[in-house]
Amino acid sequence: MNIDLNCDLGEGFGPYKVGDQEEILTYISSVNIACGFHSGDPTIMRTTVKKAIQHNVKIGAHPGLPDLIGFGRREMNISPEEAYDAVVYQIGALQGFLSTFNESLNHVKPHGALYNMAAKDASLAKAIAQAVYDVSPSLILYGLSGSELTKAGENIGLQTAHEVFADRTYQSDGTLTSRKEPHALIVDTDQSIQQVLGFVKDGSVRTMQGTQHSLKAHTVCVHGDSVQALKFVQNITKALRNDDIHIRPLA
Repeated sequence: MNIDLNCDLGEGFGPYKVGDQEEILTYISSVNIACGFHSGDPTIMRTTVKKAIQHNVKIGAHPGLPDLIGFGRREMNISPEEAYDAVVYQIGALQGFLSTFNESLNHVKPHGALYNMAAKDASLAKAIAQAVYDVSPSLILYGLSGSELTKAGENIGLQTAHEVFADRTYQSDGTLTSRKEPHALIVDTDQSIQQVLGFVKDGSVRTMQGTQHSLKAHTVCVHGDSVQALKFVQNITKALRNDDIHIRPLA
């Protein structure tokens, strides 16, 4: 049994640098690199791309809303056309750095509020999927498992990865618990491991309402800006290997 383990990295800006980035790359199979709108800058993008290549990790673009102050986690009233343009622009920025290393982009995963908005808004999801397809129909689109975004990707003909989260709790409808609510984040390593094993082995997650929700799990995410990120990827990797589950990128 295989599963992709991904992490959002390159999410520093200017003098602000996020720690543990390179060590995290030794445990994961895919990385989503910030493209400058919600975080990241040209130097951080280049260095993160270089390190990901050195560690043989598949590289994806992580486009977000233009909101550095809010880290792209505040909703904005954008049109589908604006979302399309923003996604194409950010993919292009990362592809520029990849081309200097003769490396290809593997996937695209929207960030933060853009990701969550597209999970529920069919028109926004369609615009994002179209943007990815128009840049290259060979790219993989990552989206919240069972969401409008994964539906849009599948409908347009993209290879689509249903994503689940190791460090977030779930609601009974399969959506993530809002970060504004208590217990939205998982900080306990054992709880995270049990949730990941449930995704991979059983195709389900225990929700905050105490129910089991069925979902597809092609890729598991750990947020790179979490203080537990390195500890989580280390322990999740060990637990998966102990259960004879192999960490492999989607391709």
